[in-house]
Amino acid sequence: MRWPIALLLTTLPGLAASQQSHHEQVAKPQVLAPGYSVLEFQAPAAGSYALPVLGVAADGHLLDESGSPVTLHTLYDDRIVVLSFIYTTCPDVNGCPLATFVLGQVQRRLSADERLNKTVRMISVSFDPVNDSPAVMANYGKSFRRDEIDWRFLTAESEEKLAPILNNYDQAVIRDRDADGQPVGAMSHILRVYLIDPQKNIRNIYSPSYLHPDTLFADIRTIADGHMP
Repeated sequence: MRWPIALLLTTLPGLAASQQSHHEQVAKPQVLAPGYSVLEFQAPAAGSYALPVLGVAADGHLLDESGSPVTLHTLYDDRIVVLSFIYTTCPDVNGCPLATFVLGQVQRRLSADERLNKTVRMISVSFDPVNDSPAVMANYGKSFRRDEIDWRFLTAESEEKLAPILNNYDQAVIRDRDADGQPVGAMSHILRVYLIDPQKNIRNIYSPSYLHPDTLFADIRTIADGHMP
C-alpha cells in the first residue's frame, strides 16, 4: 500500500551575498514517514478486513528494566502484543524514533479504551545491549510510558544472547564501524514492528512506509474483536 509523503524543509545556513552563486548547494528536504502525519484518507474500519497469520512469534531471553531475566513468551501472556526493535540513540527520524512515536500515539488511544488497555501489551526491545543497559531502558521508557498502559522496555545480556531473537524475527542489524574496524554509535537497520495475537501468531509486520497510529490501532481492534467477547 503506498502512502502520501510529508516533507519537512530543512533550514539553510546563512551565506554571505558575495558567496552565493548558481553553484551554491542547497540542503535536501527531510522526508518524514507517513506515521508522523494525519492520513489523507480514512483508514479501513476495524473488523472490516482480515489479518492472516504470517508466522509464529518466537520466544527469547531478555532482561527487564530492573535487570531481571524474562522471556518474550512470558510477556506475551495471552495478550495482544505490539513488538518493536529499537535503540535509544538512533539518529534516524524515520527509524526507532518513528516506532516510539507511533506506539506513543497508540498508547493514548488505548488509555481511552477500557476494553483494550488491559489486554494490549507493548514491548520495545533494544538491539544495542552494549549501550542500552536495563537502567538506560528504564530511563528511556519513563519519557513515553503512561502509568495505565503496559509498555515494557527490554534489553539483552549481550549481543550474543540477542542474536537468536533478531534472527528469528528477521531483524537485520549492522553496527557501523570506523576505518579501523572499531564500532561507532550508529547502527544500520530496517525498522520492523510486529503485531502479535494472543495465540502468539504474527498478524502484521510494519515498515516505515506502513506504520501509522490509525492503521495499527485499527489492526489491534480487529484482532481484539476476533479474540475477545
